[in-house]
Amino acid sequence: MLRVLSTHVFLNQRLHPGLLELAARSGAQGVELFAARQHFDYTSREHVGELASWFASHPLEPVSMHAPLFPDREMGRAGAPAVNLLHPEKSRRINAMDEIKRALEAAERIPIKHVVLHLGERDDKWSPRTIEHALTALEHLGAFAHPLGVRLLVENLLSEAATPEHLLTILEMGHLSPIRVCLDLGHAHIVPGVGEAIGTLGNRIGAVHVHDNHGVKDEHLWPGEGTIDWPAALEALSGLATPTVAVLEVAPLAGDLPADLPARIEQAFARLP
Repeated sequence: MLRVLSTHVFLNQRLHPGLLELAARSGAQGVELFAARQHFDYTSREHVGELASWFASHPLEPVSMHAPLFPDREMGRAGAPAVNLLHPEKSRRINAMDEIKRALEAAERIPIKHVVLHLGERDDKWSPRTIEHALTALEHLGAFAHPLGVRLLVENLLSEAATPEHLLTILEMGHLSPIRVCLDLGHAHIVPGVGEAIGTLGNRIGAVHVHDNHGVKDEHLWPGEGTIDWPAALEALSGLATPTVAVLEVAPLAGDLPADLPARIEQAFARLP
C-alpha cells in the first residue's frame, strides 16, 4: 500500500510547506489535500502556487484531494449550505458541482491524481432520483477532471444513498468503469461492516481511508483507539488484485502535541502491510 497522510489532521491550520515537511518526516509517501478554504484555499492562486512550488522540489506526492464539503471558511458553522451533489434542488446541485470544479482547478498546478467525492449528506435517501442525480454529477465532473489528469473516487458514507452496495449500483448502471471507490474503513465499521464492504466492492476499491471508531459515530480516531478488527481488515484488503492507496485520515490535531505527531503517524503506518 502507498502510505498517504490526509491533511485533515491539520484542518484547523492553514496548510503550509512546514506541515508538508512534517508529513514527509513521518514516513508518508504522499498526501491527500483536504479542500477546505480555511485550510487549503483552492480559490487562492497564491496559496495553490505556494504548495505547487513545494511539491515541485520535494519527493512527497500530492496523491489525491478530498473535495470540499462546504464552500466557506467555517465548515458551514455560519450557515453556509453544504456541498451536496444529490440535493433535491437543482440550483444546489449546480452550486455543488461548481464548488468542486473550483477545487479541481488546483490540479492545473498541483499534480493531483485523484479526487475523493461525497455523494450527498448523511440524511440522503436511496431512490431512482438519487441515481439520476449521482450519474449526472459523476458524468459532469468526470468530463471536467479528465483533461486535468484527475480520476474520480466516490466514498462510502453513513447515508442510505452512499452505502457500498448503492455506490456499486450507481457505477454499474452508469457504466462508469474509470471511477473507483474510496473505501472509508471508519464509515464501513459503522455500516455495513468492514468485511462486508470489502466483499461488496472488491477490486472497485482504489483507495482506503484509514481511521477508527467504536462502531457508533464517525470519530476519526487513530487506528487501534476504536473497535475495528485491524488484522481482519488488512487481511481482507490484502486479497484484492490491485494494491490500494492507504490514506490516514484522523481527526484534526487537538490534544496531540505537534512534536508527538510524527511518532503517532509512524505508528499508524506501521500497522499497514
